[in-house]
Amino acid sequence: MKQVISIASLIVLMITSFIACTSPPSDTKQLLTEHVIIVVIDGSRYSETWDTTPGLIPNMSTNLKGKGSFLGNFYNDAYTYTNSGHAAITTGVNQPIDNDGDEFPANPSIFQYYLKKTGKPATSAWIVSSKDKLHILADTKQEEWQGAYQPSINCGVNGPGSGYRMDSLTLVEAKRVLTTHKPNLMLINFMEPDGYAHAGNWDNYLRGIVRNDRYVMQLWEFLQEDPAFHKKTTLLVTNDHGRHLDGINGGWMEHGDKCAGCEQIFLLALGPDFKKGEVAARYTLVDIAPTVAHLLQFEMDSVVVVPRPDTTVVELAMDSTVVGARKDSIQVEMKTDTTILQGRVIKELFK
Repeated sequence: MKQVISIASLIVLMITSFIACTSPPSDTKQLLTEHVIIVVIDGSRYSETWDTTPGLIPNMSTNLKGKGSFLGNFYNDAYTYTNSGHAAITTGVNQPIDNDGDEFPANPSIFQYYLKKTGKPATSAWIVSSKDKLHILADTKQEEWQGAYQPSINCGVNGPGSGYRMDSLTLVEAKRVLTTHKPNLMLINFMEPDGYAHAGNWDNYLRGIVRNDRYVMQLWEFLQEDPAFHKKTTLLVTNDHGRHLDGINGGWMEHGDKCAGCEQIFLLALGPDFKKGEVAARYTLVDIAPTVAHLLQFEMDSVVVVPRPDTTVVELAMDSTVVGARKDSIQVEMKTDTTILQGRVIKELFK
């Protein structure tokens, strides 16, 4: 009997924990948002953006920040590289994931949840990305969801394996999709800051930030001029990761660890349901998905799969005559845990 009570108590605790993390603001009035667009500026470092405003980002820091909410206490506090950061945004789960575009996320995405809930066609949700490898965000490894409710994709030069395209062309494609299909949910990836930084081109890295700032402004103006989107659209602008601090593992050219430069990013949130001002509370990338789910009124699974690397030391069988020189081998395996969705609605955003 004690064991039964213990299990029941655990279930209640898990449900209570999930509700506390993901439930919307209790006093929220009828939401006005019908469309959500997420813009990811790939790999710009906080020190070149929001630490030195207006600097390279006059449009976001001066023209747009005052129209919505800004979160500077915002982080990717897990796996600070492209595919993992984007998967955290779209699934609400931090996970290590192959960064070459050969592995789907372990959990279904906001696109799949939305399309299943609404029954709308694939053209109601889009991934428009400068990086072709981000086609992975359209699907999942989870069997009951794999291959189902997939959004439309417009990634890279001409789809998976075609290479990266310039951000100016991605903006053109995003506007074309918005004009033609009027999607309710879209993610746009701009890659130039990250791409030029990896190439070791400091000037073009900075130029990429300047251009992306301008493209975000142009996108916002485009949305305000179209009656289908005006006063009905929420725009979320963020990063997938930052970059190493100077003096750490190659500095600005690289990223991928837990240094402050890699982890600190930002969230700029504009829309008809949001307050204006700064949010002091700490949030992370996994909080975007539950916030989008609340805006568009769909539910996400409360229990999720979290892959994790498990490192073990394997003793090598060697001839006894050389035992003294024997070295053990490090073996890394991927294991999966099941847990409650950790992301939570960013309640401070809402009016």
